[in-house]
Amino acid sequence: MSARAKRIRFWVVLLGVLGALGAASAGVYRLRLAHASVTFPVAPARQGDFLVIVRCRGELKANRSVPVYAPMVPNLRIAWQAPAGETVKQGEPVIRFDSSSAQQQLDQKEAALKQALATLDQAVAQARITAEQDKSDLADAQFTVERARLEASKQEIVSRIQGEESKIDYGVAQQKLKVQEATVDLHATSDKSKIASLTRLRDQAQADVDLTKLRIAQMEIKSPITGFLTFSPNYSQGWMNAKPFKVGDNVFAGMGLAEMPDLSTLQMDAKVEETDRGRISVSQDVRVRIDSLPELTMPAKIGQISLLAEQSNDFPPTRSFRAYAPIAHPDQRLRPGMNGGMDIVIKRIPNAVSIPAKALFTHAGKPTVYLQTRSDYRRVEVQVQARNPDEVAITGLPAGSLVALVDVEKKDRK
Repeated sequence: MSARAKRIRFWVVLLGVLGALGAASAGVYRLRLAHASVTFPVAPARQGDFLVIVRCRGELKANRSVPVYAPMVPNLRIAWQAPAGETVKQGEPVIRFDSSSAQQQLDQKEAALKQALATLDQAVAQARITAEQDKSDLADAQFTVERARLEASKQEIVSRIQGEESKIDYGVAQQKLKVQEATVDLHATSDKSKIASLTRLRDQAQADVDLTKLRIAQMEIKSPITGFLTFSPNYSQGWMNAKPFKVGDNVFAGMGLAEMPDLSTLQMDAKVEETDRGRISVSQDVRVRIDSLPELTMPAKIGQISLLAEQSNDFPPTRSFRAYAPIAHPDQRLRPGMNGGMDIVIKRIPNAVSIPAKALFTHAGKPTVYLQTRSDYRRVEVQVQARNPDEVAITGLPAGSLVALVDVEKKDRK
């Protein structure tokens, strides 16, 4: 090969290498521009007191609930009831029953009472008249006896026949006096018995009137406490068709109609996993949250923990303890049965740096975060102090740093 051909070949190869290097440089530049233009969601590392918590789920329950029973009155029918869920103050009516039949019975019993009173008054007046008549007859009989005795005492100064007649008249008068005394006793005993019988009838009629009035007074049930009504199901139509009591339903005496939970005794009843039972204790601080009121967080303390684990009805069945946290100042919007949860504070770490749990990853078996820089994301190894469901306390990262919430390296590979 001539020298000229070698020079041409050299320059061709050199130009090809330079072109390849230029293309590679342009590709790298475009890749860096693309990486620089990609942004990932980030969150700042916060410094402050870190609360190590045990999170559990449960529902609100009232520690005290007052039942509402039907009065001991037969043939009850609900005529009016307070709306379910509406707040009712203590002493206000909550349920009224139909009292028309009882009012009709009261009218009849009051008429019977008036008749019994009139009959008793008539018997008392008649007894007084009879007593006065017997008193007069008894006085006449005593006068006759006394006069006969005087006539009989003249036996010595009158004839023998007349004396015997006077003596006989005296004996007859004495017998009549005894008969009259017996008649007076009979009338008194008879009148006393009749008056006693009529008095019992009057008392019975009065008792019926008082009982009917008492039943009518019980036709209106008043609220025992300030709260709201939760009506019980009515099983008169069968278990499948059971619905809460409503206006027009017939009820039996003594039936449980409703419950009135005391809203001042609300507490969170939560399930605690067996693995967390040893970490919690009574009087630990609690933060109560309600699902339907996400903006509301209420401080409380654990008041009681169940001694034994309870088995659930879920499948597969699980066992858990129950922790109760009374709410000192419950919000007016809270109601029993609301779902929610509570965070039990088991430890406090002062001046700790914390990041969201989503920002912590594992690389080569070590906890790692991706720190955002001006142009890229840099992997940084950290040490974990404590973990919560939503955040992690770490060391090895300054406060205020921005960390990515996704695995940057995996996103880059995609």
